[in-house]
Amino acid sequence: MRLNNKVALITGGTSGIGEATALLFAKEGAEIAITGRNRRRGEAVLKRIKEVGSEANFFEADVSIAGDCRRAVEETVEAFGRLDILFNNAGVFYAQTAMGCSEKEWDEQIDTNLKGTFLMSKFALPVMIAQRSGVIINNASGWGIVGGDRAVAYCASKGGVVLMTKAMAIDHGAQGIRVNCVCPGDVETPMLPADAKMRGMKWDEYIAGCAKRPLGRVGTVDEIAKAVLFLASDDSSFMTGAALVVDGGGTAD
Repeated sequence: MRLNNKVALITGGTSGIGEATALLFAKEGAEIAITGRNRRRGEAVLKRIKEVGSEANFFEADVSIAGDCRRAVEETVEAFGRLDILFNNAGVFYAQTAMGCSEKEWDEQIDTNLKGTFLMSKFALPVMIAQRSGVIINNASGWGIVGGDRAVAYCASKGGVVLMTKAMAIDHGAQGIRVNCVCPGDVETPMLPADAKMRGMKWDEYIAGCAKRPLGRVGTVDEIAKAVLFLASDDSSFMTGAALVVDGGGTAD
């Protein structure tokens, strides 16, 4: 029960890494708030969290909209009385080069992945500072550390998340706030088949390419959730400003 009596707010908590993290946090004793743009999926995840025995709320929100971010934080504090952990997980991806990327695709990735992380942190930080404690974990990417093919806007957004993490860690360490990011490689989420489709690749061909990393496979959402739990808990109490890469060795090549 490493998160007993803690309150965690997870954006993009209705599927993939966000859902897996919400369920793991609940098993570790946290009360959970999740955001997402799909109420039906949100309610389904809430049901699973409550089956674990944890209190949970879902807030329909788009992290690229400041008002939604402010409301998600305010309603979390109203429901649970505090906010101990923010996991900025919501993200989108389009497989495009600089020439092929439309302005709309660029804006959506920057607004969701980078601006959304900034906005949620902006509104969560005053709550945590008043408590003199808090943890923010940002979901970056291995492609925030190294470049990737046909991922110009995604790499730009996730590279920004990595450096924003470090900047916030410097700004808020003395106030009792730790800020770290997790940098996953290819993980079994709905984003992978969508990427394969955008690249015009058959699934077997796509997965074979992913398996060329040192560990020879893609990751699971539970493996990333465990890394996020580590960053959220006192197990990482002397870590801030870190980019924790969890990618099967993909960035080691």
